[in-house]
Amino acid sequence: MLRLPAFQLFLPHTLPDALSMLAEDAEHTSVLAGGTDLLPNMKRRQVTPKRLVSLKHVPGLRSIDVLDHEIRIGSAVNLCEIEEHPLLRQEAKALCQAVGQIATVPIRSTATIGGNVCLDTRCEYINQSELWRKAIGFCKKKDGDICWVATSSPRCLAVSSTDAAPALSALSAQVVLSSVRGERVLDLLDLYENDGEKPLTKQKDELVTQIRLPRRVGQASCYWKLRRRGAFDFPLLGVAVAIGCDDEKRVKHARLVLGAVASRPLLVPLPLELFAKGLDAELIAKVQEAAHALAKPMDHADLTLSYRKAMTKTLVALALREVFGEDMTDDRKRLERQLA
Repeated sequence: MLRLPAFQLFLPHTLPDALSMLAEDAEHTSVLAGGTDLLPNMKRRQVTPKRLVSLKHVPGLRSIDVLDHEIRIGSAVNLCEIEEHPLLRQEAKALCQAVGQIATVPIRSTATIGGNVCLDTRCEYINQSELWRKAIGFCKKKDGDICWVATSSPRCLAVSSTDAAPALSALSAQVVLSSVRGERVLDLLDLYENDGEKPLTKQKDELVTQIRLPRRVGQASCYWKLRRRGAFDFPLLGVAVAIGCDDEKRVKHARLVLGAVASRPLLVPLPLELFAKGLDAELIAKVQEAAHALAKPMDHADLTLSYRKAMTKTLVALALREVFGEDMTDDRKRLERQLA
């Protein structure tokens, strides 16, 4: 049985207290929200914080506030609350689909949106017991100096496995980072570095406190996920698409974000001229090629590299058809049966 290492637990009852406790020794402190990622990583000694600051009793982080021009989601809102929120299901379908495919219902009822946005990168060479990792000489991400995915790589290639981040990024979300020094607001994509060892740009004394989603009339979005099984697994590929149209059904903005093919979510450039004719075979082919060229899955997860890269085109086509109004229910069921 893997056991947790020793640590001190702090239980602040206000956000300023939580930020102060985090700042006291940020280098050796981790934030405990749902704990569904942090605690297993601690048991495997992937991370060994001496102090945990719990957000359980901190008010103000568990609300979903709907304003005229944006929706503000507290970082400690659990994934089930997001999945079941009626307005989010209507205006941020990609996010609800993404969080609804994370793990299982018991885990989603505990895991938080802030935790999934800050999910540590994953790799077959790091997500193992300490004894297993010691047997291979450890790796660049923890205790070693070599990336076993690509031994000549100058950086860690552990992969971003968050489902929420690609969906939120497609929806042009922003993230609020708080510390004793104040607040700063970033575009969500700017929270990430393409470095498996240090994937987040936030400072160690900063806490993700809120996610902000702009409200856009006429926007459609969706999220498609490739995984080994039809349920529970981390993504081997995620495709999030959001498009917004005017009253004449002309596309005014479009974003496509890939997940699980790099150490950060990847934004695929989509010039609006591509959408001049609406959805047709030419549009699908051009967007497929752009996504396929950007996706470079590595040997750090399940299934073959060639299959995962080829499936980029498949999921992009399915996602485009869905945001343009096709009923993709049967296609989703077919994909789940294929992976079951």
